[in-house]
Amino acid sequence: MLKKPLGMNVHVAAIERIEQTFADFESVYLSFSAGKDSTVMLHLAADVARRLGRRFGVLMIDLEGQYNLTIAHAKACVDMYKDVIDLYWLCLPLQLRNGVSVYEPYWKCWDKDKKDIWIREIPAWAISDDIFFPFFKDGMEFEEFVPMFGEWYGNGKATACMVGIRADESLNRFRTIASSKKTMWKERKWTTKVTDNCFNVYPIYDWKICDVWHFHAAFPDKPHNPLYDMMHKAGVALGNMRICEPYGDDQRRGLWLFHLIEPDTWSKVVARVNGAGSGALYVQEWGNINGYRGITKPPGHTWRSFAELLTLSMPKKTREHYQNKIVLYQRWFSSRGYQEGIPDEAPYELEQAGKAPSWRRVCKTLLRNDYWCKGLGFSQQKSTGYLKYMELMRRRKEAWGVKDAQISFAGMAAG
Repeated sequence: MLKKPLGMNVHVAAIERIEQTFADFESVYLSFSAGKDSTVMLHLAADVARRLGRRFGVLMIDLEGQYNLTIAHAKACVDMYKDVIDLYWLCLPLQLRNGVSVYEPYWKCWDKDKKDIWIREIPAWAISDDIFFPFFKDGMEFEEFVPMFGEWYGNGKATACMVGIRADESLNRFRTIASSKKTMWKERKWTTKVTDNCFNVYPIYDWKICDVWHFHAAFPDKPHNPLYDMMHKAGVALGNMRICEPYGDDQRRGLWLFHLIEPDTWSKVVARVNGAGSGALYVQEWGNINGYRGITKPPGHTWRSFAELLTLSMPKKTREHYQNKIVLYQRWFSSRGYQEGIPDEAPYELEQAGKAPSWRRVCKTLLRNDYWCKGLGFSQQKSTGYLKYMELMRRRKEAWGVKDAQISFAGMAAG
């Protein structure tokens, strides 16, 4: 996508986009996490709303495993703008990824059956009643809940959800902005249609990280999350500072910070899910411990036999999940020039680009505990369709003559 200078600074451009959003949509809300970007968005949107005499919703999904500093900052921000916002601070039992354990690949925040080990108590001002939203189901995934909330909030009207993402944060976020295949509102690149009536809008999509911190420095009366100050003192690079639930596949890299910044919270974080303690200890490691960068196989093993060893070490349910993905991975490439099976290794550059399969790539996925096997080209499935998928895979394996105990490894020998 060709960059086109707008002849104005990013602060002015963001304000114009927010004004356009209020002008075009009767129903507007903001997704707020209390991170640096969504905090900037809240400050900007509230200033515009006050000037225009408008109100907007603020969606704050509290995922339990969050710093007390973040919760205090979020509360201070929403209290600042009570005159223009309608707050939806939610503490609901959502299913979330646990990237630090193969024995408990998911955990459920605010699980009523585990109230005795909650990391925090539900705030008095939060919505925690399961029946508040007619579409809600206990154990819904975060990714399912968010678009349904947008439809519910808009109640049939064209609805805008303001989101504080920036294109330079990651390749995926850049693609979200730059995609030519998405449906937009009035052909504006900084919008994306997510449901029949709801559009995400990204007013600060072209901000750099320096712009975010320049805003916080230029407007000291508008609070920023002090957790970032603590992260800076801990030596965390600006680009690696993340505020989110602690156990996810990407988020687990920040687990160790709980121990340093909020020791009392850390003890509860460790007790809440399987694997948190060891995850914090080893998540920064490279090689075989987490499947990052160079990995090695044990003496006497091929990559294929090492993959078998890794899957056999997993609990049955998790093992079957990975084996199903490996079967599909093999079948896909068998119709694309690999009729005799995938090789033990392929040129590293081709493996990394996903253009050539290999058992080494499978091992890297398993070591990384990449539950949805994104490293093999798969994407996350919705929980509502997962049981159907498992039943479909059972029937497919029967048709292919593959037994569970032999999935993808039949006839394998170490070498």
